[in-house]
Amino acid sequence: MGVVAALWRYPVKSMVGERLTEAKVAERGFDGDRLYAVRDPDGKFGSGKNTRRFRRMPGLNTFAARYDGDVPVVTLPDGRTARGNADIATALGRPGVELVREADIPHHDEAAVHLVTTSSLAWLADRAPGSAIDARRLRPNILLDTGPAPELAEEAWLGRHIRIGDVELEILRKAVRCVMVDLPWDGLPAAPGLLKTITGVNDMTLGVHARVVRGGTLRAGDVQSVGCLAPHTP
Repeated sequence: MGVVAALWRYPVKSMVGERLTEAKVAERGFDGDRLYAVRDPDGKFGSGKNTRRFRRMPGLNTFAARYDGDVPVVTLPDGRTARGNADIATALGRPGVELVREADIPHHDEAAVHLVTTSSLAWLADRAPGSAIDARRLRPNILLDTGPAPELAEEAWLGRHIRIGDVELEILRKAVRCVMVDLPWDGLPAAPGLLKTITGVNDMTLGVHARVVRGGTLRAGDVQSVGCLAPHTP
């Protein structure tokens, strides 16, 4: 059992996002989440890792994004609001990059929703003394307060369905972390070596990825009303 302690969406992939009191959730995930990304001239999207589609772009973590209606507003590291792609490119030191909306393939790394529990944060804090352990460093959509639940509570839900408020999620897999957890985020200091710790104690994973089985509106304070549902049957 858990209670929604916080909700976040990230208008631009790999930038600081915005905390919400409620979020509309559909098959694609949170409305507007990672709907935009910074694209290099060769077509790769800015991320915290290098893959076939993504390119690591150091510095994106120092930018922030929020929505003004349906329009993403980007705040540069110096506090100014970006007035266009040229401002973003100059601040990143990457000529030719541009902010683009998602096309046919989602910008998500693994799945539509990323969930972390307070039990996992506490578990990691015990193993990484001196690091500023905060959910913002892991960039989840949902932080569930699981109180005195066992360590790594969400890992017990792998392959099963949970219901939070009127939203049903299928927990697909553990979330593989990248160097982003070591970086300064949203007022948090850098945590050098945190990724190495996570790799050593939990095979580079923390939190889980999920797909949306039944959409709806999630609100801070919503209760995970069913501990673990049996696998969904249409």
